Amino acid sequence: MRIIGGKLRGLRLNPPNNLPARPTTDLAKEALFNILQNQIELEDIKVLDLFSGTGNLSLEFSSRGASQVTAIDRNITGLNYLKDMAKKHGLESIKTYRADVFKYLDMETEQYDIVFADPPYDLNRIPEIAKVVFEKDVLVDGGLLIIEHQSMQNLSNHPAFVEQRKYGHSSFSFFKK
Repeated sequence: MRIIGGKLRGLRLNPPNNLPARPTTDLAKEALFNILQNQIELEDIKVLDLFSGTGNLSLEFSSRGASQVTAIDRNITGLNYLKDMAKKHGLESIKTYRADVFKYLDMETEQYDIVFADPPYDLNRIPEIAKVVFEKDVLVDGGLLIIEHQSMQNLSNHPAFVEQRKYGHSSFSFFKK
């Protein structure tokens, strides 16, 4: 796992082995950021990283110039790793919060340019993520919600759904406000 773009390009990430996380693969992450670079200017954006796990995506967004990256996860080990990496590499834009994602979204009042969610694939509430993000008005106008999920899962029944991109067993579903 590595940072693929921005000021920390090429940095190898070595999170603790005991994390209950399934990091986004470098191949899928590179494809995702190629898509994003063609749709949005990544500098000075606000990003909400739900189910942040190792912090892989938070670090990538910050490396590419995001002005604010808010990482939410229940696992303190992953959040501590992310905090340590952010401090070590001077990524002051990253803030971490230990919380249940759905409870956090219920209380969130800020709006973001991008909301990225990489929930555990066995979470039965994955379809609820888009519903809650749009009901709580967490995205700015034109903002994107991206949910990483198993390729066999279909999230296209939400009215804001735009497209699904498959990368092996993983897919990204895109929703736009």
